[in-house]
Amino acid sequence: MLNFDFYNPTHIVFGKDRIDELDSLIPKDARVLITYGGGSVKRFGTLDRVIRALEDRKILEFGSIEPNPRFSTLMKAVDLVKEEKIDFLLAVGGGSVMDGTKFITLAANYEGDALALLSHGFTPVPVDQAIPIGTVVTLPATGSEMNSGAVISHDHGKFPVFSPLAFPRFSILDPELTY
Repeated sequence: MLNFDFYNPTHIVFGKDRIDELDSLIPKDARVLITYGGGSVKRFGTLDRVIRALEDRKILEFGSIEPNPRFSTLMKAVDLVKEEKIDFLLAVGGGSVMDGTKFITLAANYEGDALALLSHGFTPVPVDQAIPIGTVVTLPATGSEMNSGAVISHDHGKFPVFSPLAFPRFSILDPELTY
């Protein structure tokens, strides 16, 4: 038997039509960056529902996070976060979008070259603060909605990135969004 510790601070919001609760889960004065992938969240109306639930907040979007999110793509989002002074990240999608958003939150406050975050393996990255994140799950598969890790692609490799600061504050799991 192996000894281990388990800590999961993510608030799971499970059930039908729970997107409207984003209004109570994200601070009213937040500057929110919604991250997503290839566009299915637009085609199926999920993004519109999310935006309606957050109507009183400053909202920006960053789409096109690819499967196995690439470092170069995510750094464009990091630049946007810094330029727009984003203080909450909301991943709407599957594991790759969630992983990419975790990297964005860690890299946005990292003092050095963010590429160094890919060199720590399974050791937590040396980041002291991170922007809070939440998720709206549209593809259940990876467990990213309730863990503190991500896998980021760069050049010809995939790199794990971990930090206790990368746990989502909440994850909305509405089974109807995954049909």
